[in-house]
Amino acid sequence: MLDIVLALIVAVMLVSGGIFVFLAALGIVRLPDVYTRMHAASKAGTVGSGLMLFAAGIHALDIAIFMRAFAGFVFFVLTAPVAAHLLARAAHKAGYRLARVSAVDEMRDAERRDAKKR
Repeated sequence: MLDIVLALIVAVMLVSGGIFVFLAALGIVRLPDVYTRMHAASKAGTVGSGLMLFAAGIHALDIAIFMRAFAGFVFFVLTAPVAAHLLARAAHKAGYRLARVSAVDEMRDAERRDAKKR
């Protein structure tokens, strides 16, 4: 009975993770500019990868493997937002503009304020 419950939990986590990864890929293809694409990839990709890592750790039925999967998840959670922020900042400095549907460019406004202070 416990094997069936664990198999169902692993299956739900794998399918959920796959859906999140699919939505991240869809966001990369469908969203209008580099910033929203990075947002989709970093957020949904992190959740999807985390769910899949946890599913692999649970499926192994070994605490050492589960702890490695947990460490991988923590690594994703700590590095994906930082990497997305740095890529967005570099893209903005390189001249990539927001899509027309974006209402506010806070980074441009902050750069203008900083230029006035100097």
